[in-house]
Amino acid sequence: MSSLSDRGDAILHIPLAGSVIPRSSPRGHTRHRSRRRATHSGPLPGIHPRPVVRIDAPCVKRRQPQGVQMSKIAFLGLGNMGLGMATNLTRGGHTVVGFDPSPAAAEKARTHGIASADSVVAAAEDADVIITMLPSGKHVLDVYADLVPAARPGTLFLDCSTIDVADARAAAELAVAAGHSAVDAPVSGGTVGADGGTLTFMVGGPAEAVDRAATFLDAMGSRIVRCGDAGAGQAAKICNNMILGISMIAVSEAFALGAKLGLTDQALFDVSSTASGQCWALTTNCPVPGPVPTSPANRDYAGGFGSALMLKDLRLAQAAATDNGVDTSLGRRATELYEQFVAQDGPGRDFSAIVTAIRSGAFDAQA
Repeated sequence: MSSLSDRGDAILHIPLAGSVIPRSSPRGHTRHRSRRRATHSGPLPGIHPRPVVRIDAPCVKRRQPQGVQMSKIAFLGLGNMGLGMATNLTRGGHTVVGFDPSPAAAEKARTHGIASADSVVAAAEDADVIITMLPSGKHVLDVYADLVPAARPGTLFLDCSTIDVADARAAAELAVAAGHSAVDAPVSGGTVGADGGTLTFMVGGPAEAVDRAATFLDAMGSRIVRCGDAGAGQAAKICNNMILGISMIAVSEAFALGAKLGLTDQALFDVSSTASGQCWALTTNCPVPGPVPTSPANRDYAGGFGSALMLKDLRLAQAAATDNGVDTSLGRRATELYEQFVAQDGPGRDFSAIVTAIRSGAFDAQA
């Protein structure tokens, strides 16, 4: 049986408008980040407008405050992402009891010091915090339906899955109506960030609940951005990944065209990486082997952010666009291309492998 947890994710490098909560360093030293400005061109659908926040000071990772009370945490979904996140919570001194329907995932978690329960209800017994890292909104809502009535009063429900905005809001409403706190905090940073505790969290929920969640998010990541109320974290995640999916197709098409015009991949990279074509899809996750040695293209597109996960996020973005009457024609076309690609190539390879279909003319053949 497959693990509940998402298998990977894209790294977020676009500053988000909202309040940035500096994090504490697990090693006790401070890490300064380059100065950057967060801009916001307008409210996302269904989210109250927030003022533009200018980040002029470096983002400093603070030392964990003395005397922070350790908590019992139920972690549901121990796949490639969830396992690293849960492990970092145990390293932070918290007691973590996990659940995953995959026996292999549960056994691997035990080797990382994470106790394994036989059910979600057993994992959440007497928990102060319930963290979910699940594949879909249906999974989250089903788990909440079981756990919200059974959880101890005032439990913090912290969902780190990537799901539909409407499902995120429905889950939060279930928890809050029963007297609990709820935060949606989808992640960016992939398995490397999950293992290293350097994830970015895009967070939605009331300020008090986000402040409460910060201790636990801090143990798993290096950057927390409150994007608004319930569902706002999911909104930021799917909007960001729509940008990412579109930009990867654009970069891939440019490499295909450049090759036909006699350019080497390295020549095009050397120009575009320092010119107006510069973007994360080019300079970090370059879709062709060679220019960026650490990109998945150099490993036959193994690892990274799976193309099926990109398709999932693009579909979520399109559903939100339809529900809110927003025309996202490029997002729609990117979704169509990834649907074709995943059907042809299987879901396992990094989403940058779409360049192989573009270069081979596979999409033209289906036109």
